[in-house]
Amino acid sequence: MPSLLQEAKQIEPEIIKIRRKIHSEPELSFKEYKTAKLVAAKLRELGIHVKTHVGGNGVLGVLVGEKKGKVVALRADMDALPITEDVDLPFKSKNKGAMHACGHDTHVAMLLGAAILLAKHKSDLHGTVKFLFQPAEEDGGIGGAKPMIEAGVMDNPKVDYVFGLHIWGEYASGVFGTRPGPFMATPDGFEIKILGRGGHGSRPDQAIDPIFVSAQLINALQSVSSRIINPTQPFVLSVCSIHSGTTDNVIPDEAVMEGTMRTLDEKTRQRAKKYVAQITKDICAAYDAKYVLDFVKDAYPVTHNDEKTTKRVTEILGTIKGAKIEEIGVRLGAEDFSRFLQKAPGTFYYLGTKNPRKGCVYSNHSSKFKVDEDVLKLGALSLAKLALEFSKE
Repeated sequence: MPSLLQEAKQIEPEIIKIRRKIHSEPELSFKEYKTAKLVAAKLRELGIHVKTHVGGNGVLGVLVGEKKGKVVALRADMDALPITEDVDLPFKSKNKGAMHACGHDTHVAMLLGAAILLAKHKSDLHGTVKFLFQPAEEDGGIGGAKPMIEAGVMDNPKVDYVFGLHIWGEYASGVFGTRPGPFMATPDGFEIKILGRGGHGSRPDQAIDPIFVSAQLINALQSVSSRIINPTQPFVLSVCSIHSGTTDNVIPDEAVMEGTMRTLDEKTRQRAKKYVAQITKDICAAYDAKYVLDFVKDAYPVTHNDEKTTKRVTEILGTIKGAKIEEIGVRLGAEDFSRFLQKAPGTFYYLGTKNPRKGCVYSNHSSKFKVDEDVLKLGALSLAKLALEFSKE
């Protein structure tokens, strides 16, 4: 009987073919219609029970093993980013303004690869594997995990362990990255609308200039990280967008600022939100401006890997021939998978795809992002091994 690694190598062309098909037809959050249809068709082909339109465009596959055991959930996100691809590939995005710049096409392909391997080993499988193909991870607000959870994917039967894999352009190709405990942030997006009073550019004394007020506010908001939050606590506040005005000699009536705040614990998060509100209020009051401050509702929680589970995951990944394991540092990016981790112990881990020889040197979310497809079989293999091992624990 061939080893699971040999089997992963045998299905590598199919995994790559699936990935390229999805890559060429990227779909944005809440619009993953073709991707979901492809996923459902492939799962049915494997004899896996399928449920579609789960929490939107989500797809749930259920494979019941021939031996008793635990319930393991494996998740892949399906949506693309609103980016125009700047990479010359034969399977380049056909949809202008949409690109799989974060590798979700590979996540889907690797999880389908794992499904192929596990379906072939149904007789060796203890318990049940749930394949969660999630929409709208890039949404940043309600996302796709919460609607899927509300639709019952973590219950009936109740999931005992949940795992998610993400490729990462900053780590060397083929390196698995794990980290126990909290390591990805809550992304509190915010919008501040400064309401001033327009006027002529030559008479700012007769106006309330929202652009000037915005400039003062942007500077003042940086004091949250430099003077209010414990300097040993990971924290970021960035104003990433400001829009106001239409011409060079008219002071506008309002300015709109958008930004993000990233925290790794709830106490720091609430303290920071309190001071953002207070600083905004005080700055606007100082210049007689009014304002409206809104934080994005229902932001993703902190991604927290269960310590015991992650230790075991690291051991299992280490059994893959040629695999290298690194403990990754804390990151202030955010991940919708965090919601699944609130429902069951599990691990979210990385797989490096950086390979300068192949031009795979740009980070995720870049219009030039490329994936070293040699890692896809390893990702599929890792997910299958986690399902086989944790289902019998």
